Amino acid sequence: MSSDLGKAWTIARRDLRGRFAGLRLLIVCLLLGVATLAAIGSLTNAITEELANRGQAILGGDLEIAVAQREATPAELAALEATGTVSQTLRMQAMARLPDGSDTQLVELKGVDGAYPLYGKLTLDNGETVSAPADGEIYVTPALMQRLSLALGDTIVFGEAGFTISGVIAEEPDRLSEGLSLGPVAITSLKALRATQLIQPGSLFEGKYRLKLDPAVDPGATGDRLSNQFPNAAWEIKTRDDGAPSTRRFIERMGQFLTLVGLASLVIAGIGVGNGVASYLRGKQGAIATLKILGADSAMIFRIYLFQIMAVALGAIALGLAIGALAPLAIIQIAGDVLPIKPEFAIYPLPLLVSALYGLLIAVIFALPPLSRAKTIPAAGIIRGEGRSWREIDRQSWIGVGLAIAAIILLALGTANEPLFSASFIGAAAAILLLLTGLGALIRWLASKAPRPRQPLLRLALTSLHRPDTQTGQLVVALGLGLTLFATLAAIQTSLTNEIRSTVPRDAPSFFVLDIPVERADDFRAKVAETSQTAEVNIVPTLRGIITEFGGQRVADLETLPEGAWVLRGDRGLTYSATIPEGSEIVAGEWWDADYDGPPLVSVDEEQGAALGLKIGDSLTVSLLGVEIPARVASFRKVNWRNFGFNYVLVFPPSVLADVPHNVAATIQLEKAKEDRLLTTLPREFPSISMVKVKEIASQIGDILDQMATAIAAAASIAIFSGIAVLIGAIAASRQARVYDSVILKLLGATRSQILTVQAIEYAMLALLLSLVALGLGLFAGWFVITQIFEFTWQPDWGIVLLTLAVGAIVTLGIGLLGSIPVLSAKPARALREL
Repeated sequence: MSSDLGKAWTIARRDLRGRFAGLRLLIVCLLLGVATLAAIGSLTNAITEELANRGQAILGGDLEIAVAQREATPAELAALEATGTVSQTLRMQAMARLPDGSDTQLVELKGVDGAYPLYGKLTLDNGETVSAPADGEIYVTPALMQRLSLALGDTIVFGEAGFTISGVIAEEPDRLSEGLSLGPVAITSLKALRATQLIQPGSLFEGKYRLKLDPAVDPGATGDRLSNQFPNAAWEIKTRDDGAPSTRRFIERMGQFLTLVGLASLVIAGIGVGNGVASYLRGKQGAIATLKILGADSAMIFRIYLFQIMAVALGAIALGLAIGALAPLAIIQIAGDVLPIKPEFAIYPLPLLVSALYGLLIAVIFALPPLSRAKTIPAAGIIRGEGRSWREIDRQSWIGVGLAIAAIILLALGTANEPLFSASFIGAAAAILLLLTGLGALIRWLASKAPRPRQPLLRLALTSLHRPDTQTGQLVVALGLGLTLFATLAAIQTSLTNEIRSTVPRDAPSFFVLDIPVERADDFRAKVAETSQTAEVNIVPTLRGIITEFGGQRVADLETLPEGAWVLRGDRGLTYSATIPEGSEIVAGEWWDADYDGPPLVSVDEEQGAALGLKIGDSLTVSLLGVEIPARVASFRKVNWRNFGFNYVLVFPPSVLADVPHNVAATIQLEKAKEDRLLTTLPREFPSISMVKVKEIASQIGDILDQMATAIAAAASIAIFSGIAVLIGAIAASRQARVYDSVILKLLGATRSQILTVQAIEYAMLALLLSLVALGLGLFAGWFVITQIFEFTWQPDWGIVLLTLAVGAIVTLGIGLLGSIPVLSAKPARALREL
């Protein structure tokens, strides 16, 4: 056996001798697919590993205790100080004003103590590493300097206190863990922040206590102990292992989706591999016949060409891995500012190994069938030019293909963070491939049964769809996949673009205003009216609380949160109302009476209620300012989250929350020309407020969606290139039969233009039919990505989708005709000698 393998390898190596002309398609397809997978996996690993390695600096400690609208009690603080070194920060939105009141800017104001930062470095733009500013001084980011035209030494005002700018922030170590910021950052001392008088009962601020623990202490166990010690504290606890959970979840989910897109690209490329191998082996018919005449059996033929195909495939995979491993370095340099964190370049073996396995398995799946055909055809059949034998595949090859497919599925599910999601994606991709394969067979059958047109060229084109050795099936799959990808990408891109455009609806308010003292709500409304008599002001109470129990389950006792229950992650906005809030609609249960004064009730957003498995009458407990408030679910509401009004997951009757210290918030809608005036006058009269321009929020959302669209387009473009390669391979695989047809037609007097017209009609018929199929498949795929994966609204631009599909059909048609040029150039005498 070993001697047979040695002989097979010797013959394969000598026959190949570095000449890859017939296997270029295999190389290109595997190279594209493996490089894409390796690049996506390496970049995802780089970011997630950087998040893990810098967990202490990102979080600002080994353990973080966050609490909303209050500071830790003396007992809580004593327990924290007994556990480790403590650093306290207070964070809130506030309005920065110039001393003369001529300009204002929303700022994320952060007060830090002398121990800050416990990990990492707070660095200024001059390279100096600093801690908390001196009292009366403040560090600001370059963005605030630019927006208010400030310089070092200038003064800015927050609330009732003025600050001297003593430094410009270059690096804030815990920036990523702080989450979304609605304005530039300014850092001062805790004492100075309190001097602003912005920290009042009911103010919207967040207190964070970071702990530096002994290396031997487990942060997770310590957090559990503290949580059990203070069960009603409503703390949000994070450890250094997950300092930026929302960022990590987004990166992992996006990476998984792009990996599956890359795998789909590799599967598409695999069809090109099969076409390339088939074309290569057809070119080797003479060599195969000679070997069989000289005594080589089918097994030897199979080994010889398996060695050749695998050797070239391994070379292509290795090159793809090299490109994929180095790609993150280029991405980091080019788009490092777009990434949530700029990772250090490194080689990550696991994603490279997974990508290599995918590439090898795809090569096996699509190379085995043509190899099986090559070994089973007898030498006499090759010499006589019999084509039927080339379609026979033995049982062992089918078993090998089945095992390789099973291995790919197991690998995809085993390496996925969400196996169910991956299984759905794989199932949909397989269904599309099977559908196109079946459609190819149906087209061949219909073409064979259709009446013969009188026009000779049209009759020849129709015959080409079902004649022996036709590549209609491969062309249908190639064209169908390519056009489906064009339609899918156009639908996703335009839907995301429209999502960005619709982020700010026409009736959206001009401003959100936070932290209005409840006792001055009427004064606030009157002050807005002085600027604009037509301004619309909607004032609502606003509080922050955390759900500690729902449906009889304590949140602290859950090992994992229910799927989609984002309301359980940290503190959430709460409000109370005697009437149904604007933008909400009752879908189950009943609203309470305006003068209700009974046991605590709550109305819940229907989507979050479903995620929590709640029913009418179930219990739900909220911890507010350290006090737990148990309530019963009275109703579920459908909330219009897109109206940019104040929408809350949880709404209580006024009798439940009205006596809790709180402020109110407002939305203001007025003429655009008066926005700047209001932005300067209100903060002077109400120093505690924060004014948020809606367009600034929309801009941040738009930037995120733009980045997502770019990443999807980049990954999908590889799939499109793979589809084009498959089309080229299908054309190459049918070249011998087309050369035969072309020569016969030329001998019968046909011109080159007539032969080209026949092929143009054939491709046009396929393109027209497949465009309709691709439109349906592409729209379904785009809908699935937009609504099920990213949970956005499905709103594609139909005109652009149809135009993209038409352009794609024209491009693929052009590629098909360009592939026919070598056929038209075939010399009859030479071709007849070789046939």
